[in-house]
Amino acid sequence: MIYFGKTDIGKLRKGNQDSFGIYEIAEDALLLAVCDGMGGAAGGEEASRLALEAFSSEIKAVLDPRIKDGKLDASGVDLKLLLGNAAECANKTVFGAAKERPELSGMGTTLVALLITSAGALSINVGDSRMYRISAGRIEQITHDHSYVQYLVDMGKMTPEEARNSTNRNIITRAVGTEQEIEADIENVDMGGEQDTYFLLCSDGLTNMVSDEDIAAMVLGEGEPEEKVLSLIAAANTNGGSDNITAVLLKK
Repeated sequence: MIYFGKTDIGKLRKGNQDSFGIYEIAEDALLLAVCDGMGGAAGGEEASRLALEAFSSEIKAVLDPRIKDGKLDASGVDLKLLLGNAAECANKTVFGAAKERPELSGMGTTLVALLITSAGALSINVGDSRMYRISAGRIEQITHDHSYVQYLVDMGKMTPEEARNSTNRNIITRAVGTEQEIEADIENVDMGGEQDTYFLLCSDGLTNMVSDEDIAAMVLGEGEPEEKVLSLIAAANTNGGSDNITAVLLKK
């Protein structure tokens, strides 16, 4: 597997509230994660940083003792439960920090992550940061947005195109750290049989600026993951760069 990630401030923001991590847990275990913070410049940056750190640390704390000779023995570990517990740990950390520091009140963050082990792959998401599977000329959104416009689409009251252009598209219905309890979507991920299968984790600074079709065309074009990530970020900036832009791309 080959992977690369990058975050960019974009054209209009004064700071970057996105965070991402690529964690090589073992030779056969990998964790990718993206967080997009909210709650003012300081709050958003703090929320995404704290959530990413707490989430990844919890996963590594459980899995690290099970690594032998570079390989992970995940037998007996409920990986779905592990991801859920890690998200709860991130939520508690961000929520607690906001309570302790009034200037950070109301801060929160999205979370999307992909955990790959020899036992299989799992995704987790809270909010509207996304994960896509891209292969054989197709792009498929694996995660489901927790957003107001997605709710309207699900209810049949708005079309996907209307949702994409809505002024309310940035309103999310779930976040890490804004409430005492968290509800995350955790799903098994089919890594695909095709040789050139890509997985893209990204913040809405990319998806609000670049269409799914254009994302697929760039990812399936020539070049390595690093070149493709840089091209995606450049395209988002060319189209306005109205938000921070983060992309993590894995080639299976």
